[in-house]
Amino acid sequence: MQKRLKTKLSLEDFDYTLPPELIAKAPQSPRDTSRLFVYDTKNDEVTFDVFRNIGKYLPPKTLLVFNNTKVIPARLYVTKETGGKAEILILLNEEMVDGLAKVIADRQLPLGKKLFITPVLYFTVVRQDEQYFFLAPSFPIANLQKVLLRYGVTPLPPYIKKTPLKENEARLKYQSVLAKYGGSVAAPTASLHFTKRVLSKLLNQGVEKVEITLHVGMGTFAPINEGHIKSKTLFKESFEVTPEAAKRITEAKKAGYTIIPVGTTSTRTLESIGREGVLRGGKGQTDIFITPPFSFKVLDGLITNFHVPKSSLMMLVEAVLKSKGAKRGILDLYTIAKREKFRFYSFGDAMLIL
Repeated sequence: MQKRLKTKLSLEDFDYTLPPELIAKAPQSPRDTSRLFVYDTKNDEVTFDVFRNIGKYLPPKTLLVFNNTKVIPARLYVTKETGGKAEILILLNEEMVDGLAKVIADRQLPLGKKLFITPVLYFTVVRQDEQYFFLAPSFPIANLQKVLLRYGVTPLPPYIKKTPLKENEARLKYQSVLAKYGGSVAAPTASLHFTKRVLSKLLNQGVEKVEITLHVGMGTFAPINEGHIKSKTLFKESFEVTPEAAKRITEAKKAGYTIIPVGTTSTRTLESIGREGVLRGGKGQTDIFITPPFSFKVLDGLITNFHVPKSSLMMLVEAVLKSKGAKRGILDLYTIAKREKFRFYSFGDAMLIL
């Protein structure tokens, strides 16, 4: 089994190797036919199934918490004044400064130069800091999402090489069936396994659901370093929890429901606003970095995917396992998953921790 984590947390505690063929390049079709890895922490039991059967494993009184954010095609391929190409990722719902777009780029962008989307639509590079470039658009910043919908590309993770998905397919498949509010540059991938028929079946058996919103940005997908571990913070991401959703989650918690966030983004949102199980609605930003040990105020279980090595997402899952007194750590579970040929990462299979 996994060695006990050192007192001082390190990225090396969350490193593993993965055969390239286990990196999923497209979702299963239908998406609810992905595989399901169930880990019962109380009995230390591992079970394998198909995701559409997840209802078999959920306690009678379960409340699922979904992130209903919507992915925007935020990746743009632009042309520099020299004729060279560049790839930029627009960070939506980041704080806009003086009407500028905040982006990360695949190469250096010269200050004062233009980046053309079309001959009449372009950005001017006005400044940069350690992580970002700030671009002044030739169009009103309020029209940014419209421009992205017309010219942008779905921001599939860079580790998905040679995906068979065409752009129109990616816009559909890299999106939850509950997606409503545009603003994310990555999908809350645990929710990608759900279909309308699965949701209907769960609701019919008495499982309840509630929706919250966290717009996925660098706080979820950006690589982390020892500095993040030391500061115990990540990049900020915007969220909204309606008063109605907060009230329902609070009531369910008090009534003894098993609260299961669907994904790490829902988890981070709940644990950012939860205080001893009491949630208050509202808008805000979170930079919470959940690492073991962590005292969860809301969560009782988790639905998640298999995450990339040395990521904040792995640390969050490990914190869940430790909080439940699990005998196995995340690397133990991943070793089993690799042996059983589970598919990893954003389009991969699902894990349910109870």
